[in-house]
Amino acid sequence: MMNSEFRNLPSVDQVLAHENIRHLVESHGYPHSLLVSLARESLDSARRAIAGGSLSPALGEIVETVAGQLLTLETPRLRPVINASGVLLHTNLGRAPLSQEATKAMTVVAADYSNLEFDLRSGRRGSRHVHVEDILCQLTGAEAALVVNNNASGVMLGLTALARRKEVVVSRGQAVEIGGSFRIPDVMRQSGAKLVEVGTTNCTYAADYEQAITPRTAALMRVHSSNFRLVGFVSEATLEDIVDVGSRNNVTVLDDLGSGCFLDTTEFGLDSEPMVQQSVVAGVGVTFFSGDKLVGGPQAGIIVGQKQLVDKLKRHPMARAVRIDKIRLAALIATLVHYLKGEATRKIPVWRMIATPMGEIGRRAELWSQTLDGFGEVIDGETMVGGGSLPGGTLPTKLVAIGEQGKRKKGVNISQIISARLRDMPVPIIGRISEDRLLLDPRSVLPEDDATILAALQNVAADLKKGR
Repeated sequence: MMNSEFRNLPSVDQVLAHENIRHLVESHGYPHSLLVSLARESLDSARRAIAGGSLSPALGEIVETVAGQLLTLETPRLRPVINASGVLLHTNLGRAPLSQEATKAMTVVAADYSNLEFDLRSGRRGSRHVHVEDILCQLTGAEAALVVNNNASGVMLGLTALARRKEVVVSRGQAVEIGGSFRIPDVMRQSGAKLVEVGTTNCTYAADYEQAITPRTAALMRVHSSNFRLVGFVSEATLEDIVDVGSRNNVTVLDDLGSGCFLDTTEFGLDSEPMVQQSVVAGVGVTFFSGDKLVGGPQAGIIVGQKQLVDKLKRHPMARAVRIDKIRLAALIATLVHYLKGEATRKIPVWRMIATPMGEIGRRAELWSQTLDGFGEVIDGETMVGGGSLPGGTLPTKLVAIGEQGKRKKGVNISQIISARLRDMPVPIIGRISEDRLLLDPRSVLPEDDATILAALQNVAADLKKGR
């Protein structure tokens, strides 16, 4: 019986000769080698199924499988989505969306050659650092700057270039895991630096740093606890205190800010987040921070500080391995220019969202809810900044809640069904489910996307009326 099922399988040539496959080849121009490979894979899969007791699939089924694989391969897997989750810097959704100017800058540079590492005046090889260094120095007051591909690699580069085979003193309460198993103790080991922990989890004083300094000490390092917060009986040496200890002992101070921020977050009703400018003013030797979090730009690791130290990082062989590419460099420059021009809260999406007044949020939430024609309501809620920034810090918002608590359909919560339908839209819409309700937050959605949201909610309301 099984042997006959194997014999019923079509040949590769039969699959490729099918009119549906020929049509795909004519309309899309797929190479013959790709078709052969996919046909063989489908037939091999069918053989395994037959060996497990299944019947032989018909020729049409094999052809349908091959055609589906072809279309899947050419369909972009990385797609834009609308983030209505209420987390502004959602790591799973790509963190900070870029401004129109940053997006345009990327397109212009990507479409043609550029003077990335070419000095137009001298006609000789140049440096990619010069395009962004002056802007960063103007914004932060630092003597020099360097940009790499992300903050993790920036910290690794800094420790490797400045502290390899030497000691770096860090508060025990700051020997943290940043995320994705990126742990400060592990980074120290990989860089060749030796971690010296001082103080306790909840209390570290300036004297603890001073007492740990030896002839082998290369740096004192502050690591901002950007994704958690200690409360209760807590004491932490200030950055100024650490710099004072370093200055008196001729030891460099490094500051890993993680998210990094150029604006005073307290002006927007948020908790205080260390600003890059404050780190520089305090006298830190080298400061590290991200470009794609509160800066609101593309993924990047930004390094600013004293010229003699930053120059060591630029000359280190690892700098080439972690350098930023031309496309993200162009987007970062455009983003930083917004700060220079004082227009960050009007142009940079994450700051536009943070600065949006509650009245505007409420107006949009009501419009979304009305579109649902009785299947949603507006409730009070909170928006998280996210992305390893401002742990526990939230902004007030208005949420559109869809579904009823505890109401299920065939064992599945209705809010999950609606959430899946929104994710299946041409432009997927991502919300969050809480207490059996789907919540959509206008604060994390740019007004330009409201038309797409409203059209999707109209479809949802129509389906709910039909009882689907």
